[in-house]
Amino acid sequence: MANHITTTWKGNMKFESTNPSGHNLFIDAGPESGGKGDGYRPKALMLSGLAGCSGLDVAALIKKMKLDVDDFKIEIHANLTDEHPKYYDKVTVDFHFYGNNLNEKRLQKAVDLSVEKYCGVMEMFRRFADVQIHTFFNK
Repeated sequence: MANHITTTWKGNMKFESTNPSGHNLFIDAGPESGGKGDGYRPKALMLSGLAGCSGLDVAALIKKMKLDVDDFKIEIHANLTDEHPKYYDKVTVDFHFYGNNLNEKRLQKAVDLSVEKYCGVMEMFRRFADVQIHTFFNK
């Protein structure tokens, strides 16, 4: 198995997790759950992984397609179920592109390729959540 991480308890509710990139991150619960909030929350980290996976795809496609984009961001809104184990059952992913010369058709193609073909994290989310995608073009 090529992917390997080690997550080590650092006391109380805090953990340190390795990453194949060599950059470690901390995971911690919030004060309401007995932690100090000194790290990422596990479920929110999943959403960051989703945005990062698709964002890397889109950034690579922007470069490959030689598109003129000043900036873009991805906003995710997710609904947790009420019952334990709580998981995301509805996820909305909003792609926001900024620039004066946006090629909306080609940018939408880049988003579609990420969502439908390249982003493995997106595919994993689709296995347990209703995922909605929206694209916004801003001048």
